[in-house]
Amino acid sequence: MATWFFLQGLIFASWASRIPSIQQRMGLSEGDLGLLLLAIPLGQLPSLPVTGWLVHKYGSRRTALAGAMIYSTALVGLGWAPSLWLLLPCLVLFGFASNLMNISINTQAVGVEALYPKPIMASFHGMWSLAGFTGAAIGTAMIGWGVMPEYHFLLILALILLGAVLSWGALLPHARTEDETEQPLFVLPDRTLLSLGAIAFCALICEGAMFDWSGVYFKKVVHADKAWVGAGYTAFMSTMALGRFGADWLTARLGPKAVIQLSGCLTAVGLLIAVLFPTLGPAMLGFMLVGFGTSSVVPLVYSAAGKSTVMSAGMALAAVSTIGFLGFLIGPPIIGMVAGATSLRISYSLIAVMGLCVAAVASRARL
Repeated sequence: MATWFFLQGLIFASWASRIPSIQQRMGLSEGDLGLLLLAIPLGQLPSLPVTGWLVHKYGSRRTALAGAMIYSTALVGLGWAPSLWLLLPCLVLFGFASNLMNISINTQAVGVEALYPKPIMASFHGMWSLAGFTGAAIGTAMIGWGVMPEYHFLLILALILLGAVLSWGALLPHARTEDETEQPLFVLPDRTLLSLGAIAFCALICEGAMFDWSGVYFKKVVHADKAWVGAGYTAFMSTMALGRFGADWLTARLGPKAVIQLSGCLTAVGLLIAVLFPTLGPAMLGFMLVGFGTSSVVPLVYSAAGKSTVMSAGMALAAVSTIGFLGFLIGPPIIGMVAGATSLRISYSLIAVMGLCVAAVASRARL
């Protein structure tokens, strides 16, 4: 199962590593690129309910395979697209397939976790983070060797196909229980799922801020040397990966509610340190705390959502993912607007409040 999380992360990281190459080839400005990249969330958003239905109808095993094939094929399309008019639909398909694979493998992970006496969901997500480092390293090597994105992505496609074939037998077969079969397919999320969605919403606002704005923060607020501009993002990603591999152990001892509350507080404290002491050392420490803080929230929320009694695991995950995804989508633009009206430090202070909201909502949620 862990292999599939690694494969998903490898596809995403491979694309992210070659964005500058594709931008240069297309002759895009930063503004043009930003508008173009909106095609990915445009593909992701409608895929959430569709994927929930596909998982319920055909099973997470088949949907995961379909998602992996479409996701990696769309990646190749991104590398080969000769014009913006072909790149745009490839980006939409890429976004759609990312959630197709994401929700289906998380549904699988919920089923696998149910077979174990202790939590294991966060470790699966840790494999996604590990794949991010691997994909970035491969991309750096490909750029250094002068390999064009299309050939780089063909190599990744071959690796995905090989990994999917070798690990296909390890996926759980779709075995729908009688209770699950009798559940209505489309029902409104109950209070528990809405609470989980709210936690994911706040947590993913924080994640989106770190993914999209950490480099800018280190450049314009911390005033880091050019060689250290990416240090904040690296510190955040490193502790996020490390935190995910340790979160299951911590959850088994403290319980998911306590871990999510602790995570929200760590996120808030880390951001406030970076805001109050905007120099290289304290800012890196703050970003490391944010990495630890955000590492376990989404895996634990997904794990809880998959145990819903009001709808199937796939539909519950889709419902929570939809609410959470809105946070990931609107967070970075809000930061930009607030920073434009005030300052980036004030923006990050507001994001720290989202960390406190994670802890507050978790205290009232059923976990």
